[in-house]
Amino acid sequence: MSRALKYPVYERFYTWQGEGVHLGAAAYFIRLYGCPQACPWCDSAGTWHHDYRPAGVTLLSADELAAVVAQDSPPGAFVVITGGEPILFDLGPLVEALHVLGRRVHLETSGIAELRGALDWVTLSPKPFGTWPTPEVVARADEVKIIVHDAADIQAGLDTLSGLRADAVIWLHPEWSKARERDAGVLNAITDAVKGNPRLRAGYQMHKLYRADELDAHSDKRLIPLGGNKELGY
Repeated sequence: MSRALKYPVYERFYTWQGEGVHLGAAAYFIRLYGCPQACPWCDSAGTWHHDYRPAGVTLLSADELAAVVAQDSPPGAFVVITGGEPILFDLGPLVEALHVLGRRVHLETSGIAELRGALDWVTLSPKPFGTWPTPEVVARADEVKIIVHDAADIQAGLDTLSGLRADAVIWLHPEWSKARERDAGVLNAITDAVKGNPRLRAGYQMHKLYRADELDAHSDKRLIPLGGNKELGY
């Protein structure tokens, strides 16, 4: 594995994990640029939408990123590699460099390509309307985050999970425009699904209530609408 490989870093920031099993824990986020899924409600549309491309994307090697993590966050804070779609890149060198620091490394992905790197935690967010996750990633997932824009998204997301481990946690997250507006149809559908299947859990993006990510100087402060669509808001 080449430690000289450069990763396109859209933003990087120290905050806390706002979702899932590790909710509330200190975490350093590395958000990579580029994604082919083009989710219509994506809350990181600056990583792919042609109208909201950043002026430039910083290219950093695994060692350079590890040095930044060590400088900007204390020991014990884990690292989340997200995007965009980070699984498109060979994460092996980056994971190795972060492990040298003693950091646990988590991945957030739609699971559309080969997993590379000895990752400590994999969060799968399947996109049933786009490219489905590979069987390898489904089998490796520690938790699943299904985004619910309407009630039908629940079953559509579950349909992508053949081969999921019995101990993997499955979250149902209201898509942010629906959560923000307290859409009763979506919220009640999640409640009914969880009550009907105790394996499922109701989730939420708590960091958005705190606006925690914005406090780091390196996070993207541009106002970008969900999915690049101003009708969905921010």
